Amino acid sequence: MRIFGIFVGLMALAATTAISQAQAPTTPPAPEPDAAKANPVTWSAMQIYSGREKNMLAAAEAMPADKYSYKPTADQWTFGKIVSHIAGSNGALCAAIGGTPAPDTVKVAETASKAELQAGLKASFDFCDKAMSALTDAKLGDTITFFRGAQLPRARAVIEITADLPDHYSQMAAYLRLNGILPPSAQPRK
Repeated sequence: MRIFGIFVGLMALAATTAISQAQAPTTPPAPEPDAAKANPVTWSAMQIYSGREKNMLAAAEAMPADKYSYKPTADQWTFGKIVSHIAGSNGALCAAIGGTPAPDTVKVAETASKAELQAGLKASFDFCDKAMSALTDAKLGDTITFFRGAQLPRARAVIEITADLPDHYSQMAAYLRLNGILPPSAQPRK
């Protein structure tokens, strides 16, 4: 019953994520029937995660170096702050998901160069790739130490990352558009 509740939560999250995906449909990866049947919740989370990873790395590449300090208003984050935040957040969330500490390479200052910020972002996704690919539905109920020491089910960190990445990708996409750059998710299919 607990796994069913987690599944329902992830499916609700997937429905809200569909809004951001509807802007520019992409061809989904070929179904993996055995993996999807054996671990439907973690398989679905991995599909959401993988799509955002691809778009976020491409968005970080698309933004010119001199625009990493860009922010639409005085109260908003710079593009560099968004990239820095994602790298750090990925490190923290995937440390909880995978049970291993994040590498120091995911910590990058928002004022670092574009190359350094991209390297930190890539390192965070490389770290998360390992943590996410090792997940199974059976592990989602395991207790982890989450932010501020909270003892929560591992599913909480999985839901957090699948919600956080689309949120921050939408920021990146908006910043790109405000600078006359078509976001990766809106690019024509090849």
